[in-house]
Amino acid sequence: MDEKRQVKTSKRLSKVLRHDPGALGLTLDEAGWVVVDTLLAAFAERGGRLTRAELDHVVETNNKKRFAYSEDGLRIRASQGHSVEVDLGLAAAEPPPVLFHGTAQGSVAAIFRNGLRPMSRQDVHLSAETGTALRVGSRHGRPVVLRVDAAAMAADGHSFRVSANGVWLTDAVPPRYLSTPVAD
Repeated sequence: MDEKRQVKTSKRLSKVLRHDPGALGLTLDEAGWVVVDTLLAAFAERGGRLTRAELDHVVETNNKKRFAYSEDGLRIRASQGHSVEVDLGLAAAEPPPVLFHGTAQGSVAAIFRNGLRPMSRQDVHLSAETGTALRVGSRHGRPVVLRVDAAAMAADGHSFRVSANGVWLTDAVPPRYLSTPVAD
């Protein structure tokens, strides 16, 4: 599979498994899973050739590990980032003391006023390192990395979960827990 096709396939999978399963005539189960054979048949019916080997390659090589197979390898889902209602079954987890969120410069004033909200997604996404947050923020314009005082949030009763690909999830981050990171 050439790189251009791999990227296109990964983007289409993200759309279908996170936001619009109906685009391929699919329905996700309550935990976000769909049977791999059903997904491949739906691709074929909608003019998109995709083999199991190609799907395996996309899942294995996705740099953000956006997709996961079930333990038996018969189902697939997005690891996080859903705008459709799913319950990933992630247990509450103790976060590191500090987490980070990447955003665009133009959003910073509103974020400091209103906090971080999931917007069209189910959860706010946070990372354990500034590099990841910087890459995320750069997708939307001039990037800014915000520091989240996760220890204080947890102490105040806020819940965190961590996805299979290491993304930290929470319902919202009130403004009082946010600051810009100190340069290293």
